[in-house]
Amino acid sequence: MSKVIVFAMPVFLLLIAIEWVWGRVRAGRDVYRFNDAINSLSLGVISQLAGVLTRLLTIGIYSAVFGAIAIFPKLDFWNNWYGWVFALLFYDFCYYWLHRAGHEVALFWAAHVVHHQSQEYNLSTALRQSSSGALFGWIFYLPMAIAGVPPLLFGIVAMIDLLYQFWVHTELIDRLGWFDRVFCSPSNHRVHHAVNDRYLDRNYGGMLVIWDRMFGSFQPEIESDRCVYGTRSPLESWDPLWANAEVYCALAKNSWRTSNWADKLRVWFKAPGWQPADLVLSDPKPAFILASVRRYDPALSRASCWFIGAQFALILAAVSQFLWAADSMPAGQSAIWVVAISSALWAIGLFMQGRLALLELLLLETALLATLAALGWVAFPMALKPMPMSIACVFVLQRAISSHGLGKFDRLLGAALLASLAGDVLLMLPGDHFIAGLAAFLVAHLFYIALFRQQAPWFPDRRALAASMGFGALMYAALWSSLADPVLKLAVGGYIGVISLMAAQAIGRARVIGDAASSWVAIGACLFMLSDSLIAIDRFLTPLPMASLWILSSYFAAQMLIVHHSRAMSAGAGINPR
Repeated sequence: MSKVIVFAMPVFLLLIAIEWVWGRVRAGRDVYRFNDAINSLSLGVISQLAGVLTRLLTIGIYSAVFGAIAIFPKLDFWNNWYGWVFALLFYDFCYYWLHRAGHEVALFWAAHVVHHQSQEYNLSTALRQSSSGALFGWIFYLPMAIAGVPPLLFGIVAMIDLLYQFWVHTELIDRLGWFDRVFCSPSNHRVHHAVNDRYLDRNYGGMLVIWDRMFGSFQPEIESDRCVYGTRSPLESWDPLWANAEVYCALAKNSWRTSNWADKLRVWFKAPGWQPADLVLSDPKPAFILASVRRYDPALSRASCWFIGAQFALILAAVSQFLWAADSMPAGQSAIWVVAISSALWAIGLFMQGRLALLELLLLETALLATLAALGWVAFPMALKPMPMSIACVFVLQRAISSHGLGKFDRLLGAALLASLAGDVLLMLPGDHFIAGLAAFLVAHLFYIALFRQQAPWFPDRRALAASMGFGALMYAALWSSLADPVLKLAVGGYIGVISLMAAQAIGRARVIGDAASSWVAIGACLFMLSDSLIAIDRFLTPLPMASLWILSSYFAAQMLIVHHSRAMSAGAGINPR
């Protein structure tokens, strides 16, 4: 099934390009915004990636129910044209109720909201899909399994129904007369995506609007009431992961905050936007005013657009390769690829918002590539391994020069990164350079301790100091019998002591300053300690499965957290950079 998506991707992109040209040439307007389109396409990609991991819920459960209790599994019926037509109508009927629940029940809206978050209405919006819909959506198709629709036919009609809905996401096709009265059409579906009072929660049909006419949810498009798109609680973010999590988090927050135990459950199954009585009093939601709707559109330079376009094209190439092989790939390997590609798309979203600098985006992408290369899944591991820290060094230098000049804070951070880079190079060289690499990282940690000493006394949190030193002592005790060389025992013991002090100083500093940035830096320091612990376990105690993955992912995450949040740590906390 994944191969079908690979074939469909260039067709979708071609049709999007045609719509863009048609809008500019024939309609005299641009129906696309670059950042919105990239965000919608990113969500579509992540949805397909997630689908690789959730097919047990979609096809697996369906097949199990079909095999156990199918009432009419007669292939001679289902393999005829009338069986296919009936299955397609049956699917569209079930889809109607799933879609309607996605607008009328908060839990299902939390999954479906992704498709409605765009404030544009074009073919890229059609590809903007949820990554969590499979968690509960399969329930609505169980009647088909019970009736006896074969799993293969179910998959085919599901694909037909989904592909049909692509073309209706456009403003460039006007009303179509009799067609609008029977089928889901561009006009009918524009109504569905609108937040206007008269249009809200209407026209749920996937292929047919007959269901809407039957069950009272049909609304034609009115020329005098122009559709306004999006949601009544705007996302205002290009973060594709937050787009999927936004409503779930809001529901969990309301469930936690309400004092009524029944309401803690009701918030998940009431209509979207419903609030328990105590929250209505303490934190009422403001009324929706259509005239106050504003487009979320942070500025993006032309050069940034070209850069993002090139990045996205490379990611699509990786997605195509992954989906082509996904059906035969082990689940664990698939999960790693899904996380890696989704992380790259997440970083592009943050870059479009201005939350990540260009070099930080490249830092994250090269860290992902270096980790995959260490697993043997990407070529050129020797070239990729030192790239993340090289980029981090350049980023810190560029950031310092462009803001306040190269002061003490930046020199300490840069020295720590340079020492880390030296450690990376030494540990990847042929031969045994473990002691030399250990020494380089020891120097890096000493610089980090000096960095974390900024605006905080030495080890201000005694409990954090005791906990980190205690953890280090336990690790050293576990390693002792495996360290035959006295020199190695001394080196490892000194290293464990220094990294334990580094983590304790970072945690204590976060307690003193008390802001989010210093807390993230402390988490980075703890991840650094975790990464080194994994190296020690893998090298001296027992080989870890996929050790490179866990070691490098925690190491790069630690460095990126420290590098990114150290900026807020120096400027936001009022530290004198000189």
